Formats: sequence, C-alpha cells, structure tokens
Amino acid sequence: MTPSTTLQADIRNPRVTAVSLVVSWLYPQVTVRGTVEGCDGVDDEGHDRGRGGDPTGLDALECPGVEADPRGSMSNGDDRSVGEHYGRADLSARILEALRTVDRAQDALTPKDLAPVDQFHTQGRKATLDLARLAGIAPGMRVLDAGGGLGGPARTLASELGCTVEVLDLTEEFCRAGEMLTALTGLGDLVSFRHANALDMPYPDASFDVVWTQHSSMNVADKETLYRETRRVLRPGGRLALHDILAGAVSPIHFPVPWAREPSISHLEPPEQIRALISTTGFTELAWVDETASATEWFRRRAPATAPPPLGIHLLLGE
Repeated sequence: MTPSTTLQADIRNPRVTAVSLVVSWLYPQVTVRGTVEGCDGVDDEGHDRGRGGDPTGLDALECPGVEADPRGSMSNGDDRSVGEHYGRADLSARILEALRTVDRAQDALTPKDLAPVDQFHTQGRKATLDLARLAGIAPGMRVLDAGGGLGGPARTLASELGCTVEVLDLTEEFCRAGEMLTALTGLGDLVSFRHANALDMPYPDASFDVVWTQHSSMNVADKETLYRETRRVLRPGGRLALHDILAGAVSPIHFPVPWAREPSISHLEPPEQIRALISTTGFTELAWVDETASATEWFRRRAPATAPPPLGIHLLLGE
C-alpha cells in the first residue's frame, strides 16, 4: 500500500489523532491541540505524503558538528528497527540534488525553502508557527526539540523567534543531514544536533526553557519515561510543547503508515490516556485543542499528485 493510498483511507476513518500540547510543571503553562483522522501521510506545501511523525533516517555528508551519544534513540526496545525504518544512506545527497532541480541556490537557502522536506507533520510549517505562538516561544529561550529529525521546526523557531534549539534525534544519519541543512541556512550558531535517547536524555536537570516535539512519540512505547525525562530537563516553569499522533476511535490502523511499516514499532495511545499521563507526571494543562476538522480539511485539499515534486517528503520515505 502506498502512503497516498493509506492517506485517503484514513481521511474517511478516524483511526488516528494528532494533538498539540503545551504543558508546564510548577507553574500553569500547558496547551494541547488535537486531530482525529487523516494523519497516516503528511506533506508540507500540498504535494507529498510523509510519515505523520518524527523523521529520523539519513546518511551522507560528514557533519563534525553532530554530537553523538552511545545511548542512541527515541524508542526503547526496538531501536534498530526504528532506525532502519527511517534510514536512508543517500538522503543528504538526494536533498541537495532536489534543491538544484528546483533552482534553490545553496548559498541563499532559508528555512522556508526547506519546508516541503523538513516539516514532517500535519499542516506543515503553519503548525510549527501555531505551536510556537501557543507555547509562548520568545527570543533567548533555550529549546530542546526531542525527535526533531531534519531540524525544520528548530530552524523555524531559531530564524523566526531568535531562540537557540538543540535537536535530539533517533537516527545519526538524520542528524548529519540536519546539520548540513542548518549550515546551508546560516543558523549553525542557533541550532545544534545530538544523536541520543529521549528516554535517557544526556542533559543535566533544568537545562531547557521548552521541550518541543512534533509527531515524535509514535515509535516510543515507554511514554511515561519520555515525559518524566522531559520534566527533568525542564527548568521550573518550563513548558512542554507537543504536536503528536495519537490513537483514534477506530482500530487497528492500516499499515504501512509513515512512521511504521508494521505494528511492532507503532505505539499509539488514546488522547485521554496521554492527557492523564502527562498530568500525573507533574505538568499543569493550560489548554487542549481538538484540531480534527482543520487537519481533515488540510488533507482533503491535497489531492494525490500524479508525480511528486523534486523536493518533498518522498525523499525521506523512498519512492
């Protein structure tokens, strides 16, 4: 089954939910957004279908700036399978070739130029900017993007809002390509990458003002540890900003989906369970917004393309 076929099926059936959440511990600073269907495939500028979750998998150019951690990935128990799902040894080269095809000068790239390939979640770059406003991201904040993939949201936050962002991601190759794209956009002083495990974050307590994650936890079985680690690395009053895929009212989902080819690496939980878990971890909820209607309409406006454009999510998922 192709990603576009899966997408069309799930637009009609509420099998998955995408939520955005901003939460805080110690002080009341929390928000959540939600979507109940149509999240099996995503694109940014209306063309390509991608994994409704965190992209993690590339390998190509040498990027000495990537800091590796032996603890590895965002998924416990099945790191190798998740890494294999997202890994593409030639992705950096393919992105560079696509940029040449669409006549994007590599010495003048902006984060917006890369949005078709690096905003790997429902409603694309708009969703990133909406979540940033919801979370109150401000200049000078230190943000951790847990499961940040190629770093599209991180570069958007840095360029638009003047904060510093560290991307913590599952797959080393993906971090390398993200580091390359960050250098090409001239944001290396604000955005950095680290290959490490979000279930054992390699940071001291109270390191960040915001932990940010967009479509990143679908491959994580141990969400309790994920949110506990998130709280640990947040400063008092810090915020968790979350935009994610959750289980819908209809099950099971149809595989393959963008974040998993088969069920063993897909770990979706229903919204009420995640909401309760985040609360018991010590966060205070500010708002929970159900975005089902807007996300469904966003998918409906994107008719399947006869052929993908040169720059798009298909570069991450394969042909």
